Amino acid sequence: MIDNRTKVTIQTIIWINVIMYAVSLLFSRGLHFTLNPLNALAPSIDALIFLGASGTMALAYTHDWSSIFTANWLHGSLLHILFNMMALHTLAPLTTKEFGLYRMLSIYILSGAGGFFLSCIGGVPLTIGASAGLCGLIGALFYFGWSRGGSWGKMVFDQTKSWIFSLVLIGLILPNINNWGHGGGFAAGFILAVLFGYEERRRSGKIDILVCAGMSVFTCFLLFRSIFQGMAAILK
Repeated sequence: MIDNRTKVTIQTIIWINVIMYAVSLLFSRGLHFTLNPLNALAPSIDALIFLGASGTMALAYTHDWSSIFTANWLHGSLLHILFNMMALHTLAPLTTKEFGLYRMLSIYILSGAGGFFLSCIGGVPLTIGASAGLCGLIGALFYFGWSRGGSWGKMVFDQTKSWIFSLVLIGLILPNINNWGHGGGFAAGFILAVLFGYEERRRSGKIDILVCAGMSVFTCFLLFRSIFQGMAAILK
């Protein structure tokens, strides 16, 4: 059972993703409909770049490294956003239970940026999606289960191992999966969990609130900026 504050936060994250997806469709030129579920209602590449997609191709056009933060809130198809938001609905409450709401949100934002940073270093041309941040939550839970031990720690650890196996399998089977982003997000989440600690070891404090507030405000600023810049580019 999750409290109302956590529920509202998760719903807000989902709504921001949905709004950014809707905006990307509105900005798309020549939107194509297809029966392929993997590409159904896919925004155009130029719209995604304007709105903050990351990767080497996007960086070559925009020269804006802040895209490692905005890319985590964009999606490439209806199925893409549905799967990611379903995963968020599962992972965020459990991460919040063990790390607190503020650390959960900071891990989600920062590990997403870490995953897309590694994607750029790894040469991925164009990359978007919440999965880098979601992998960060998995990385944090993996550390929690491994570090805590006991029956509950083992249960969480075993669950995260099954999620990792599924991610690896999906990365091998499906095309255009950003394994650099998944791996980078997971590693960032693990490292952040070590640095932040979890509730049983250290209760959430003022520093966690400040980090979370700073990351949230910074991310919202970048998203609003990307929308206005996209509007300007489209209207030219």
